Amino acid sequence: MDLILCHTISDFDALGAAVGLTRLKTGAKLVLTGGAHPAVRDFLALHRDEYALIERRSVKVEQIHSLVVVDTQKRDRLGKAAQWFDLPHLSAIELYDHHGNTHSDIPATFRQVEPVGATTTLIVEQLQQTSIQLTTAEATVMALGIHVDTGSLTFDQTTPRDAMALAWLMTQGANIRQIADYVDPGLSPQLQQLLTTALDQLQSENHQGNTLSWVFLKTPDYVPGLSSLASRLVDLTESDALLLAAEYGGDEGDGGDEGDEGDEGNEGDRGVGSHSESNNQQSTINNQQSKSSRLTIIGRSRIPGTNLNALLQPLGGGGHSQAAAVTLRHENPPEVLPQLVDQFKAQIPQPLSALELMSSPVRTIRPDTTVGEAQRILLRYGHSGLSVVDENDQLIGIISRRDIDLALHHGLGHAPVKGYMTRNLKTITPQTSLPEIESLMVTYDIGRLPVLADGQLVGIVTRTDVLRQLRQDQERWGETCPIQMTYPSSRLLNMRERLAPALWQLLTQAAQEAQERGWHLYLVGGAVRDVLLADESQPLLLEDVDLVVDGFHRAADVGAGVTLAKALRERYPNARLEVHGAFQTAALLWHNDPVLDSLWIDIATARTEFYPYPAANPEVEASSIRQDLYRRDFTINAMAARLTGRRGEALPLLDFFGGMLDLRSRQIRVLHANSFIEDPTRIYRAVRFAVRLGFELESQTQDYIQYALESGVYERSLGANTRAPALETRLKAELKYILEAPYWQRAFQLIGSLGALRCLHPSLKLDPSLWWRVRLIDRWLRRFDPDQTLKHWQMRLEVLIAHLEPQERGKVAENLQLPIDSIERLQHLGQAQTEVVESLPHCQRPSEVVWLLRQYKLPTLVLIAVHSSRAIRRKLWHYFTNLATVQAPLNGNDLKRLGYKPGPHYKEMLDALLAATLDGVIQDEADAKAFLEQHYPLVQEGRSPKAPGQKAIRNIR
Repeated sequence: MDLILCHTISDFDALGAAVGLTRLKTGAKLVLTGGAHPAVRDFLALHRDEYALIERRSVKVEQIHSLVVVDTQKRDRLGKAAQWFDLPHLSAIELYDHHGNTHSDIPATFRQVEPVGATTTLIVEQLQQTSIQLTTAEATVMALGIHVDTGSLTFDQTTPRDAMALAWLMTQGANIRQIADYVDPGLSPQLQQLLTTALDQLQSENHQGNTLSWVFLKTPDYVPGLSSLASRLVDLTESDALLLAAEYGGDEGDGGDEGDEGDEGNEGDRGVGSHSESNNQQSTINNQQSKSSRLTIIGRSRIPGTNLNALLQPLGGGGHSQAAAVTLRHENPPEVLPQLVDQFKAQIPQPLSALELMSSPVRTIRPDTTVGEAQRILLRYGHSGLSVVDENDQLIGIISRRDIDLALHHGLGHAPVKGYMTRNLKTITPQTSLPEIESLMVTYDIGRLPVLADGQLVGIVTRTDVLRQLRQDQERWGETCPIQMTYPSSRLLNMRERLAPALWQLLTQAAQEAQERGWHLYLVGGAVRDVLLADESQPLLLEDVDLVVDGFHRAADVGAGVTLAKALRERYPNARLEVHGAFQTAALLWHNDPVLDSLWIDIATARTEFYPYPAANPEVEASSIRQDLYRRDFTINAMAARLTGRRGEALPLLDFFGGMLDLRSRQIRVLHANSFIEDPTRIYRAVRFAVRLGFELESQTQDYIQYALESGVYERSLGANTRAPALETRLKAELKYILEAPYWQRAFQLIGSLGALRCLHPSLKLDPSLWWRVRLIDRWLRRFDPDQTLKHWQMRLEVLIAHLEPQERGKVAENLQLPIDSIERLQHLGQAQTEVVESLPHCQRPSEVVWLLRQYKLPTLVLIAVHSSRAIRRKLWHYFTNLATVQAPLNGNDLKRLGYKPGPHYKEMLDALLAATLDGVIQDEADAKAFLEQHYPLVQEGRSPKAPGQKAIRNIR
């Protein structure tokens, strides 16, 4: 076990550096050796599960392999964890810090101490060199480390390296909004005095689940930096929005303008202290009032959907939706603020409720379930906690992954979870608002909140659900976001304009049917990807559509997809309904429909899957839409558009894994590290999508592919299990997709460069000779099978298999479950090739060539050709182009007409005629008749000819 240690009372720099090192040191765990700063503590209350963070008390000392220390060089700043430095079995102790001229008492085997503004900068530089891609959560906490320790690049110790590191973290998706929430800019003494007054006079009100505050201040003169005061008030009072009004001065000079306002974008440049033309007349009138005062109003808002710029712009001010200001003259300033408060309240949208956020159904266990079994369930489904219910399905507790880890640490895997679960639960109802949920999670450091309706557990809201929605709200309302792109950054898709009207109508009707049953319905996977990539000017009529039913607030069992498909079938009687699989998925198919063409719609219930062993078929069961998307292959295929519960024509887009960002970056990124271990066919799908879409394989995805291929896991799985379906029919299906596509050669080269042919056989590689043969057979097939009576993709596959040792060919063909004739052809190819190669050079007459080769079918001869010498290939090419098409001047009907009685001798006679024709003995019908009179004279009219015997036939010239 490799551990990364943060000092006691950890700050953002220590946390950020440690998080970065967990990416550089695969499998390393982060340990907070003591407490944390309040801001860090609040941050981790929401984000703890996104980092490889473990409790110090859960560490098994005997398993520690190495230690890494960040942001300190002193043992006494590491609490009880400092004792670990004395362990005799440690392989290494590394140290990273930015505090120079410090005596260290840590026995480090490697240390990097450099004069930069933040330790995190040193780690970022290493990450840049390795081209590791960070998640948004990782980039954000590392950016916070640099911001806090450099005063947002304003402290004296800041270096250009810090600025470059911070810039790179922004390209990695650091969340600017969250950074602003946790960075403290500081206040001047004058502003600190005003802060005390403002806190005393502040008024607040809860509206739509949000805290709205306002305050009216009076000062004799203009006070610069009021925007910082407004931001500080928002933080200290935990307000979601604030309107600060400051009245100052009279006609004794201008008193200055609030032109320096705007630490969130220089909102003063957009109207603060300057008036629009429509406001100039009113300003002139106000200036004529001898008793008028100046009034500065500054707004801050964290409430999605509100727009302070729109609120203040009519008064001549402006800024951004979340930060704006205005300065004006007014005869009675106290009247302005209440009016603006009321106008702002009208902007606040109805917040989302738990009903719209929760996952359902909820994975539950009984209180007598053992800790070990609970741990296996968490592993299987990827959850961070489980709900515990009694025999009446009443919620009685929750057990988290941390609880289970600690119990296992103490050797209590056999104990029931009831002894370790949390019983004092915080629960919510389906109507609980998002702000209330967020407040509960932060206040009580809760990672998941059960949703109860009439005492029954109907769903659960997790930190991930909240963070996802907060991020989507941020993007939706146009705030600074790392996923700004040409695709809809608001996470709302106007599908009606992008889809063909007939398809949009069908999806709308499907959504109505689902909503009537209390379900959510999602358009998922490739259809969403293709819509996002398509030219907006041309409506799409998709050919392949996947729909997923989610339980929402009523449980959707495994048959929900079938139920919905049958309901749609009643509306579309021309569609064919198919129900298949143990999981009861359904499909609706149209064939050459005048409106929908050849449309295929698959409908299934949201499900999760688990692979019992590598390359197995997955085991599936009902789950939530998030789990359904997580089971998919790549981020660009793991997005969903919700068809139900929408407002207007735009559809909410679910993008849990950064699929839109990868579309913009034009890269294929796998969802999790074990994806290729579990299903090797995903390697081939990655290649197929990359080549088809013109994308690149993301670097870490390539690393995962290489690890899976080099680990030998597929060979071990085949040896340990009776079947490995992902290496059988599913692999054949992926090969078929690739080998029959127009881009098959480019895809095949990429497969070869990855070494992925070893999925067929451990020894198979795309060496130059194999690559040449695969291309050569394509030429032969185009020349001699232009009508594609053969399956050309299968022939390309047979060339690959034929590259193996003869004794391995049949095994691989059987494993892929190729057709019987293909298996037999590959099994006997070696023998056939030997016969042809040895006999063909000795054939002196054309007829001998034909007698030798016509016993083999076209596929066999083509395979022999590409695996033989040039001389043999030339003879085979000559056979196909010249000899194979030669016919004798007479046929069986002609023989009958000449008086020969039909019988087995016809074949002998026709063969003799053909041989003579091939060898140039006969040229036309007259020659043929003379040939028959000589070699097959009629003994008596109406009777069989006298046969010349086989020896005589061989001597015919």
